[in-house]
Amino acid sequence: MSKDIKKIELRNLRLSDYREIKASMIEAYSDIEEPQWKEEEIRILVEKFPEGQFVILADGKVVGSALAIIVDYAALDENHSYDEITGHYSFNTHNPDGDVLYGIDVFIHPAYRGLRLGRRLYDARKELCERLNLKGILFGGRIPNYGKYADQLTPREYIRKVRHKEIYDPVLSFQLSNDFHAKKILKGYLPEDESSLEYAVLLEWDNIYYQKPQQLAQVTKHVVRVGLVQWQMRPFNGLDALFGQVEFFVDAVSAYQTDFVLFPELFNAPLLAGFEDLPEAKAIRGLAEFTEPVRDKLREFAIAYNVNIIGGSMPFIRDGKLVNIGFLCRRDGTTDFYEKLHVTPNEAGYWGMVGGNRLAAFDTDCGKVGILIGFDIEFPELSRLLADEEVQILFVPFNTNTQNEFIRVQQCARARAIENECYVAIAGSVGNLPKVSNMDIQMAQSAVFTPADFAFPGNGILAEAPANTETTLVAELDLDLLKHLHTYGSFRNLKGRRTDLFELRKR
Repeated sequence: MSKDIKKIELRNLRLSDYREIKASMIEAYSDIEEPQWKEEEIRILVEKFPEGQFVILADGKVVGSALAIIVDYAALDENHSYDEITGHYSFNTHNPDGDVLYGIDVFIHPAYRGLRLGRRLYDARKELCERLNLKGILFGGRIPNYGKYADQLTPREYIRKVRHKEIYDPVLSFQLSNDFHAKKILKGYLPEDESSLEYAVLLEWDNIYYQKPQQLAQVTKHVVRVGLVQWQMRPFNGLDALFGQVEFFVDAVSAYQTDFVLFPELFNAPLLAGFEDLPEAKAIRGLAEFTEPVRDKLREFAIAYNVNIIGGSMPFIRDGKLVNIGFLCRRDGTTDFYEKLHVTPNEAGYWGMVGGNRLAAFDTDCGKVGILIGFDIEFPELSRLLADEEVQILFVPFNTNTQNEFIRVQQCARARAIENECYVAIAGSVGNLPKVSNMDIQMAQSAVFTPADFAFPGNGILAEAPANTETTLVAELDLDLLKHLHTYGSFRNLKGRRTDLFELRKR
């Protein structure tokens, strides 16, 4: 399903969404008689607490929703029913001055499950809870598989076995994996829920950033978490094997709730082994045939794992010419491309590769980013042009064979971070490909570099992976530190430029 979706969107619910919400809910709650919300009830929720109601859309169609109210924890009866917490669907229990966000429904259309859309809804709730400075989130969670075990287990025993993964429950297992913990068992919570035998689990998520109202709330920082893949070059038995390794890393890195995953330059080069009988120039053009299928798979993973993927680079044939191209696959399903502008002597001599002509800054849900492939980081004009477009993070997928090649990329990346007062993240490949000419040995040490000022590490290295070892590197980039540096830094490179003497511009 995810490969057919062009865009995922999360926004607040509108009354005009009602028909699509109702259709999705009927499918989602096929085991409950007449589960659909009335239009008047949705209208009341939107009027009383518009920011607490979310919908998720796939290609413009509403395929899931999360509804909530605010309650006063001290006044909450822990043995409440669903009717009581909703005020018999009047929602007069909503208290804007309360201190707990209470979830009253979350559902995803069955045809769109498996894409982690439910996780996006819960993440939106958590962000709202933090923004409103509430203590946490509560809701009564169904246990629809309990009916199968009721003659063997009490609800308490059932919950314990689900927690220990001895039993799978489609609702409770998901909630526990999203940092909710079981607070107590609610009996008679939802009488029409026959699958759960009317039981529910009162689940709680604590907002660790909560501040008591009389205290001054801390300023929210804009932190972006990036994951770099230091990729091992190894033979792959076909495209599916490559996809399996890519998904392994996307899964591993996104588990840390990263915003970006960066793969190295020419990370799909192991597939060249399938063209070993051909001359180098023909072999690389054979590899280019895989570029669009790999792009489509990266886009699919970006949606499914809710992470922006920067797909290193791959060879591509355009108008009969061989170029080195990469793809930014955003987690909302949109894609963009970037090109290597400067090719190395080896790339031109062995493969007949030519430089591209597109330099662009890319808008993402974490601000503007720039992407330069390998050799391009050694040309300072490119990153300066991107800095003029207010890029805060510069990603550099690279591939180097020898120490001197790697040192050029590493040291130039560090210089670009200082010159342009931005973060620079580099990711390369390691290992060897014995049957692939011109790609036989790889050397890398992936890292994240920072400007050189007091708010950053003294050596300008935020994080660094072990050299020449397959691994991942996860780092948090505080964008507020860049804003402070631009205005109050001890040496302000961007503001200090003598633009009265020179200027730099794109043609």
